[in-house]
Amino acid sequence: MEALANRRPARPAVPPFDLTASLDRTHREVAVQLERLYELLNRIEAEGADAQTRAQAEAICAFFGGQARAHHEDEEEQVFPLLLAQGDAALVQQVKRLQQDHGWLEEDWLELGPQLSALAAGYTGYDLELLRQGFIVFADLYMEHIALEEGQVFPAARPLLAARQPVAA
Repeated sequence: MEALANRRPARPAVPPFDLTASLDRTHREVAVQLERLYELLNRIEAEGADAQTRAQAEAICAFFGGQARAHHEDEEEQVFPLLLAQGDAALVQQVKRLQQDHGWLEEDWLELGPQLSALAAGYTGYDLELLRQGFIVFADLYMEHIALEEGQVFPAARPLLAARQPVAA
Protein backbone atom coordinates (compact mmCIF):
# COMPACT_ATOMS: atom_id res chain seq x y z
CA MET A 1 0.00 0.00 0.00
CA GLU A 2 2.88 2.34 0.82
CA ALA A 3 4.37 1.75 -2.64
CA LEU A 4 1.19 3.03 -4.26
CA ALA A 5 1.21 6.15 -2.11
CA ASN A 6 4.84 6.87 -3.08
CA ARG A 7 3.97 6.80 -6.79
CA ARG A 8 1.32 9.48 -6.46
CA PRO A 9 2.22 13.13 -6.91
CA ALA A 10 2.24 15.35 -3.82
CA ARG A 11 -0.90 17.42 -3.46
CA PRO A 12 -2.00 20.10 -1.03
CA ALA A 13 -3.64 18.80 2.14
CA VAL A 14 -7.42 18.75 2.22
CA PRO A 15 -9.21 19.70 5.42
CA PRO A 16 -10.73 16.68 7.19
CA PHE A 17 -14.35 15.87 6.51
CA ASP A 18 -16.56 17.34 9.23
CA LEU A 19 -19.20 14.69 9.88
CA THR A 20 -21.13 16.81 12.38
CA ALA A 21 -21.41 19.71 9.91
CA SER A 22 -22.77 17.26 7.34
CA LEU A 23 -25.27 15.86 9.84
CA ASP A 24 -26.34 19.40 10.79
CA ARG A 25 -26.92 20.27 7.11
CA THR A 26 -29.14 17.23 6.74
CA HIS A 27 -31.14 18.31 9.80
CA ARG A 28 -31.75 21.69 8.17
CA GLU A 29 -32.77 19.95 4.96
CA VAL A 30 -35.21 17.71 6.89
CA ALA A 31 -36.94 20.86 8.17
CA VAL A 32 -37.10 22.27 4.61
CA GLN A 33 -38.51 19.03 3.20
CA LEU A 34 -41.10 18.75 5.97
CA GLU A 35 -42.23 22.30 5.20
CA ARG A 36 -42.45 21.41 1.49
CA LEU A 37 -44.52 18.35 2.33
CA TYR A 38 -46.87 20.47 4.46
CA GLU A 39 -47.25 22.99 1.61
CA LEU A 40 -47.79 20.14 -0.86
CA LEU A 41 -50.64 18.68 1.18
CA ASN A 42 -52.29 22.09 1.49
CA ARG A 43 -51.94 22.73 -2.23
CA ILE A 44 -53.43 19.37 -3.16
CA GLU A 45 -56.35 20.01 -0.82
CA ALA A 46 -56.98 23.45 -2.32
CA GLU A 47 -56.20 22.85 -5.98
CA GLY A 48 -55.74 19.14 -6.56
CA ALA A 49 -52.69 17.39 -7.93
CA ASP A 50 -50.89 18.63 -11.02
CA ALA A 51 -47.46 18.27 -12.63
CA GLN A 52 -45.87 20.60 -10.08
CA THR A 53 -47.27 18.71 -7.08
CA ARG A 54 -46.18 15.41 -8.64
CA ALA A 55 -42.63 16.73 -9.11
CA GLN A 56 -42.58 18.06 -5.56
CA ALA A 57 -43.81 14.72 -4.20
CA GLU A 58 -41.09 12.94 -6.18
CA ALA A 59 -38.37 15.22 -4.73
CA ILE A 60 -39.67 14.71 -1.19
CA CYS A 61 -39.71 10.93 -1.69
CA ALA A 62 -36.16 11.01 -3.02
CA PHE A 63 -34.95 12.96 0.01
CA PHE A 64 -36.63 10.92 2.75
CA GLY A 65 -36.08 7.63 0.94
CA GLY A 66 -32.41 8.38 0.25
CA GLN A 67 -30.51 11.16 1.99
CA ALA A 68 -32.48 11.01 5.25
CA ARG A 69 -32.04 7.24 5.49
CA ALA A 70 -28.31 7.54 4.79
CA HIS A 71 -28.13 10.22 7.49
CA HIS A 72 -29.63 7.82 10.04
CA GLU A 73 -27.18 5.11 8.97
CA ASP A 74 -24.26 7.53 9.46
CA GLU A 75 -25.48 8.35 12.96
CA GLU A 76 -25.98 4.67 13.82
CA GLU A 77 -22.55 3.65 12.53
CA GLN A 78 -20.32 6.64 13.29
CA VAL A 79 -21.84 8.70 16.09
CA PHE A 80 -23.93 6.52 18.38
CA PRO A 81 -21.28 3.82 19.06
CA LEU A 82 -18.85 6.51 20.28
CA LEU A 83 -21.45 7.90 22.64
CA LEU A 84 -22.60 4.52 23.94
CA ALA A 85 -18.98 3.62 24.70
CA GLN A 86 -18.71 6.61 27.06
CA GLY A 87 -20.84 4.82 29.64
CA ASP A 88 -22.66 8.00 30.71
CA ALA A 89 -26.10 6.70 31.78
CA ALA A 90 -28.04 9.82 30.71
CA LEU A 91 -26.27 9.96 27.35
CA VAL A 92 -26.81 6.23 26.76
CA GLN A 93 -30.53 6.71 27.45
CA GLN A 94 -30.70 9.58 24.95
CA VAL A 95 -28.87 7.60 22.28
CA LYS A 96 -31.16 4.60 22.78
CA ARG A 97 -34.14 6.93 22.40
CA LEU A 98 -32.69 8.28 19.14
CA GLN A 99 -32.13 4.73 17.90
CA GLN A 100 -35.76 3.93 18.68
CA ASP A 101 -36.78 7.11 16.86
CA HIS A 102 -34.92 5.92 13.77
CA GLY A 103 -37.03 2.78 13.75
CA TRP A 104 -40.23 4.73 14.20
CA LEU A 105 -39.28 7.27 11.54
CA GLU A 106 -38.62 4.40 9.15
CA GLU A 107 -42.02 2.87 9.97
CA ASP A 108 -43.69 6.26 9.47
CA TRP A 109 -41.93 6.71 6.14
CA LEU A 110 -42.98 3.22 5.02
CA GLU A 111 -46.56 4.44 5.43
CA LEU A 112 -46.12 7.89 3.88
CA GLY A 113 -43.65 7.06 1.13
CA PRO A 114 -45.81 4.76 -1.00
CA GLN A 115 -48.70 7.23 -0.98
CA LEU A 116 -46.39 10.08 -2.00
CA SER A 117 -44.80 7.86 -4.65
CA ALA A 118 -48.26 7.10 -6.05
CA LEU A 119 -49.01 10.82 -6.12
CA ALA A 120 -45.66 11.51 -7.84
CA ALA A 121 -46.47 8.86 -10.45
CA GLY A 122 -49.82 10.52 -11.20
CA TYR A 123 -52.06 7.98 -9.51
CA THR A 124 -55.14 9.20 -7.70
CA GLY A 125 -55.38 6.37 -5.19
CA TYR A 126 -53.79 8.31 -2.35
CA ASP A 127 -55.84 9.33 0.69
CA LEU A 128 -55.20 12.98 1.50
CA GLU A 129 -56.50 12.69 5.06
CA LEU A 130 -54.26 9.69 5.78
CA LEU A 131 -51.34 11.57 4.24
CA ARG A 132 -52.05 14.57 6.46
CA GLN A 133 -52.34 12.45 9.62
CA GLY A 134 -49.20 10.52 8.74
CA PHE A 135 -47.37 13.76 8.03
CA ILE A 136 -48.24 15.16 11.47
CA VAL A 137 -46.90 12.08 13.26
CA PHE A 138 -43.78 11.97 11.06
CA ALA A 139 -42.99 15.68 11.28
CA ASP A 140 -43.57 15.92 15.04
CA LEU A 141 -41.27 12.97 15.74
CA TYR A 142 -38.61 14.21 13.32
CA MET A 143 -38.47 17.69 14.83
CA GLU A 144 -38.35 16.30 18.39
CA HIS A 145 -35.62 13.88 17.30
CA ILE A 146 -33.52 16.66 15.77
CA ALA A 147 -33.97 18.86 18.84
CA LEU A 148 -32.62 16.07 21.07
CA GLU A 149 -29.70 15.39 18.75
CA GLU A 150 -28.65 18.98 18.29
CA GLY A 151 -29.45 20.16 21.79
CA GLN A 152 -27.92 17.37 23.84
CA VAL A 153 -26.42 14.46 21.94
CA PHE A 154 -24.34 16.10 19.19
CA PRO A 155 -22.61 18.49 21.62
CA ALA A 156 -21.32 15.39 23.43
CA ALA A 157 -20.35 13.76 20.11
CA ARG A 158 -18.43 16.66 18.59
CA PRO A 159 -15.24 16.33 20.70
CA LEU A 160 -15.27 12.54 20.28
CA LEU A 161 -15.58 12.82 16.51
CA ALA A 162 -12.90 15.53 16.38
CA ALA A 163 -10.52 13.28 18.29
CA ARG A 164 -10.98 10.59 15.62
CA GLN A 165 -9.99 12.91 12.75
CA PRO A 166 -6.64 12.01 11.20
CA VAL A 167 -3.94 14.62 11.60
CA ALA A 168 -3.09 16.30 8.27
CA ALA A 169 0.39 15.42 7.05
